[in-house]
Amino acid sequence: MMARLTYKDSGVDVRKADHFVRGINGFLTSSALSEIAAFGCPFDLGPALKKYKNPVLVSSTDGVGTKLKIAQVFGSHGTVGIDLVGMNVNDVICLGAQPLFFLDYVACGRLKPKILHAVVRGIHAGLLQAGCALIGGETAEMPGMYDENEYDLAGFCVGMVERNAMVTGSRMLPGDIIIGLASSGLHSNGFSLARRALGARGMRKYSAELLAPTRIYVKPILRTLASLRAASKTVKGIAHITGGAFYSKATKIVPSGLGMVVRKGSWPVPDIFKRIQEYGAIEEREMYSVFNMGIGMMMVVTKKQAESVVKKLTHQKCKSWAIGEIVKSDTKMRIE
Repeated sequence: MMARLTYKDSGVDVRKADHFVRGINGFLTSSALSEIAAFGCPFDLGPALKKYKNPVLVSSTDGVGTKLKIAQVFGSHGTVGIDLVGMNVNDVICLGAQPLFFLDYVACGRLKPKILHAVVRGIHAGLLQAGCALIGGETAEMPGMYDENEYDLAGFCVGMVERNAMVTGSRMLPGDIIIGLASSGLHSNGFSLARRALGARGMRKYSAELLAPTRIYVKPILRTLASLRAASKTVKGIAHITGGAFYSKATKIVPSGLGMVVRKGSWPVPDIFKRIQEYGAIEEREMYSVFNMGIGMMMVVTKKQAESVVKKLTHQKCKSWAIGEIVKSDTKMRIE
């Protein structure tokens, strides 16, 4: 008699997946109300709502991209979960919102608990940095879609902000100052170009720099916003420097008729970017169009506030510099 075909025979081990999920339940936050949920992921909004009069929800979804290829090549999986969190919560904070809860999606060719536990521990570590709750997620074993040692990550985050405290960029004026907040490296963007430029030898040489986890800016930015509001002052705009970098992402917050002028030399460009440029013979404009070049976030403030904001951020171990200004222009970005 022909053997009966099972789901496990086709590459999907449901029991192993269930065991893995039970093993990571300890990372769920108490506010997730996980004890009452068999399917959806409820979150108790009661405590958060008490702080707001007219709350607005802010959401983001993103992944880590081909940085995962480097993690998989070098067997280093402990920080890509931080990257996943950073890519989402740093977007949410751009509107001045406090991240509330997060869900993750992990897809893999074959479920390897040791590797995925390392990933989830990284997610947990990133969420602690952001003060955000992990309330659930999905793990999908997909043989044939991914190779046995491959996995992909996606995250989803929701935050909340008072409507009249939203940071939208609409109040920017010529003469406002651009504050650049230091990145920890490439964060999670530009890795397809970095891998092509460096090649296998360069990636081995600079693996530590390439895998440095994305900096999470939530707490220093929220504290700075609160400090300014207490003094009846505001931040004009916040931009997360990800895909598209200076020429695309930064300029999204600039109103029509205004542009950014960024001054080269006003901050130290980390060595890893110089090495990538050298290895790949990459033009300077392309570098600033793809990579953050050492600036992970930008904040726009009045000229009077600039020095104080730099001090507040740097005091919170978030090194920052005044790197340019807002000007009247139809050209959205000039790097001089």
